[in-house]
Amino acid sequence: MLSRECKNELVNHIIPFWNKLEDKEKGGFYGYVGNDLTLDKDAPKGVILHSRILWFYSNCYLVLKDPECLSKARHAFNFMIKHCIDEKNGGVYWMLNADGSVNDSMKHTYCQAFFIYALSSYYDASKDKKALEIATRLFETVEKHCRDEVAYLEAFSEDWSIIPNDALSENGLMADKTMNTTLHLIEAYTELYRVDKNPAVLKALRFQTEIMLNKIYDPVRGQLMVFFDKDLNEIGDIYSYGHDIEATWLMDRACDVIGDEHLSKRVAEMNKVIVENIAKRAISHGRLNNEVEKGVINTWHIWWVQAEGVVGFYNAYQRYGDARYLDIARGLWKYITEHIIDKREGGEWHSQVDDTEVPSPDKPVVDPWKCPYHNGRMCLEIITRM
Repeated sequence: MLSRECKNELVNHIIPFWNKLEDKEKGGFYGYVGNDLTLDKDAPKGVILHSRILWFYSNCYLVLKDPECLSKARHAFNFMIKHCIDEKNGGVYWMLNADGSVNDSMKHTYCQAFFIYALSSYYDASKDKKALEIATRLFETVEKHCRDEVAYLEAFSEDWSIIPNDALSENGLMADKTMNTTLHLIEAYTELYRVDKNPAVLKALRFQTEIMLNKIYDPVRGQLMVFFDKDLNEIGDIYSYGHDIEATWLMDRACDVIGDEHLSKRVAEMNKVIVENIAKRAISHGRLNNEVEKGVINTWHIWWVQAEGVVGFYNAYQRYGDARYLDIARGLWKYITEHIIDKREGGEWHSQVDDTEVPSPDKPVVDPWKCPYHNGRMCLEIITRM
């Protein structure tokens, strides 16, 4: 039933919503739909948003075999390779204007990761070698500019000079390095290695995995640390429930692709602790809380956190056979269907709801971060896993 309902949500709701956002005049997809469902055709177009859209349609095609999904993926791809890439300095920009001109020329490692992730999946779907060539070149750019001897740096100017990491720092902190960027580099390199088996990508992927195991994971607290200085010393006191549960299944996926039994065992030992702690600490009234800072729980219930919870706990059920995790995954899906999916005509998913299940009145339906990646991926994962 869960698989059937997720497929219905994907095919009859999420995909049709995003289909309507195709910008046939200027290319790509429109970058903003307000909370009132008003489309802004002149809004900036996020490079991360477009990467996630390309990933989404590529994987919808791979799973559903719907040629329209491949067509939409190709539309996104053509816009991205025309406008997002800095041919002079290498890498991809942060933000474009509606017409494809550069709005923000920042180079962010997180953004490079999603571009690689998307191109790798698009190559798998389309067999377009140009996508793989660009993804590989971007991988080489990241390894050249974004990595030091400790881990991966975050934010850079157009010419790769280090700048403050405003984009991925939160909670009043300014982080030199983050768990979030490391996690999504792992995600990107996993996909790139899966489709090409490049030994240089494998070496970097192993390096990232060791960072997660040895530096980012705190075995005493049984959780992943979030923000760091340049030497990977923790700053702040934040526990991100959503990122922790997302990390468990993405790390398992990385190990499956790497194919190292010893590494898989080490990651599984970490993940078992993280999953159980999220089950005990973060589930409340059938929903997954967002995060806790200095002991204070954030009471907003975020769309992507619920989606990643479904996948993370279903993955844990498959890996460990504990029926409690299946029950949690089903409970989170029930919560999503009742409170997160937007029932309005023309809506998609609410960005977040409060403790009384009232949607935030000022959070848009589409913006540079609100995309079909987490919810679409949840549906695709459940369909293929079941």
